[in-house]
Amino acid sequence: MPIIAPSMLSADFTRLGAEIEMINTSEADWFHLDVMDGRFVPNITFGMPIIAAMKKTAAKPFDVHLMIVEPEKYFEAFAKAGADILSVHLEASPHLHRNLQAIKALGMKAGVAINPHSPISLLADLIEDIDVVCMMSVNPGFGGQKFIPQTLRKIQELKQMITNAGANTLIEIDGGVTLDNAATIVAAGADVLVAGNTVFSSSNPHNTIKLLKQVGK
Repeated sequence: MPIIAPSMLSADFTRLGAEIEMINTSEADWFHLDVMDGRFVPNITFGMPIIAAMKKTAAKPFDVHLMIVEPEKYFEAFAKAGADILSVHLEASPHLHRNLQAIKALGMKAGVAINPHSPISLLADLIEDIDVVCMMSVNPGFGGQKFIPQTLRKIQELKQMITNAGANTLIEIDGGVTLDNAATIVAAGADVLVAGNTVFSSSNPHNTIKLLKQVGK
């Protein structure tokens, strides 16, 4: 069964406490938190104070996805705020190996996010050091976009790379995940499904999470 990580970017922030409790009591595994700076992507979301406040009542790990430039400046602050998994973008990290080591030194799992246009081959030399590859299946910056079909081929390529290296890296798919395509995504090799609108726009979010969790059973 896949790990389900509802994206809080799609939550109703006027009811944030209730949304957190819904995730707490659901079959979801992680909270997915998108941090955007208005520079790396054309949107601004939330930062450390919101994450720290959410951590007080959240009962599941925080999967924090940094869509920001110079992410290394903030690793310690996100660790203190409550991040359990911290992902930096390949495209924003000229010293990616150093960043991965720095994240792990702070006690977090280290992830690498990769944009739709970036080839999987760029991860080959580091795959054994990466805990999670967050593969963007939409162009990052906004929720509610449609899944890019070529992502399925990239998932298969990445899965082969991980297997060949004998690594334990998880493949996380972020963007456009729905109840209609989740089974195909998992069949291609995905381990983690990030779902925003699919969960939070549902008339029964608990049941939607349950259905996503059962994919590939």
